[in-house]
Amino acid sequence: MTKKILKGIVTSAKNNKTIVVEVTRKFAHPFYGKVIKRSKKYHAHDEENKIKEGQSIEIIECNPISKKKRWKVLEK
Repeated sequence: MTKKILKGIVTSAKNNKTIVVEVTRKFAHPFYGKVIKRSKKYHAHDEENKIKEGQSIEIIECNPISKKKRWKVLEK
């Protein structure tokens, strides 16, 4: 099974080794067909605290690190 990779913008980098990433997706309404935007926030692990607010990054699924953290920053 492949792990999910999501692209988003960092909204908060205030916590130690943790960032909050807002991922926005677009989809067509099932009946009306209008394109709708929905966003969701994910807590991701940033080991070296080098990610800053406003950056566009990719996150990848991982094993649970804490109660809310199930994602890691994808290094490229």
